Amino acid sequence: MSAHTTDRPSPPGEAPEADAVISTKKLSKTFSLQSVQQHVLKNMDLRILRGDFTVVMGPSGAGKSTLLYALSGMDRPTLGTVVFDGTDISGASQDRLAVFRRSHCGFVFQQMNLLDSMSLMDNVMAPGLLTKRRRAEVARRAVELFDLVDIDAATRKKFPGMVSGGEAQRAAIVRALINEPDVLFADEPTGQLNSENSTKVLDLLARINGRGQSIVMVTHDVRSAVRGNRILYLRDGTVKGELDLGAYAAEDEGRTARLSGFLADMGW
Repeated sequence: MSAHTTDRPSPPGEAPEADAVISTKKLSKTFSLQSVQQHVLKNMDLRILRGDFTVVMGPSGAGKSTLLYALSGMDRPTLGTVVFDGTDISGASQDRLAVFRRSHCGFVFQQMNLLDSMSLMDNVMAPGLLTKRRRAEVARRAVELFDLVDIDAATRKKFPGMVSGGEAQRAAIVRALINEPDVLFADEPTGQLNSENSTKVLDLLARINGRGQSIVMVTHDVRSAVRGNRILYLRDGTVKGELDLGAYAAEDEGRTARLSGFLADMGW
């Protein structure tokens, strides 16, 4: 085992069952293209730990986004199981998965996917109202979260086209958190942001994780990845290595070097 890998006694991707918010057994995903099968995920045994900021890295085509979609129930595995907070979601119907995701998962993507015809506040409240919660309760939660991400009352009333990319992405994070998800899934969340706005979004994700929110983030960016405490490196549909970076601290100047060394060992 590399000196850069975690010192947990379990193999890469493993941890005690009691600590896992998501666990997989022999998780596999195969796509067929013109009669040719592409095995994107291969017999993956993995545990996502509660409260961790797990970062998934790897070369293009390694299966990073496919893994995120399988873990969150956005896509069904071809083989194997996904147990999410004690519930096996592997064979659930699409309708059941939609209801499950609404309550247990939050999503942040490279594209903010905010509705241009609605204010930031209305965009954020919409998924909360779908859970049949009272409007006043959802509004209180939205205000608390907007305060957390430093979006003021005037900006909340604006439409997505009237705010900066950073503000729109922070609003998208608020929307992802409105239903108090067990896991926040993020797929290249800073991919379309400039350096300043990327830093604000990454600071926010680290702060949210510090409050106990479990996060799984896919990224190719080292500057983003160092915010996580657990790095999983995927190649050819399997976890090839794991790094335990510990809790994020801005003053930890060696953090980037440790991650870079690990990625070099992995053939990044």
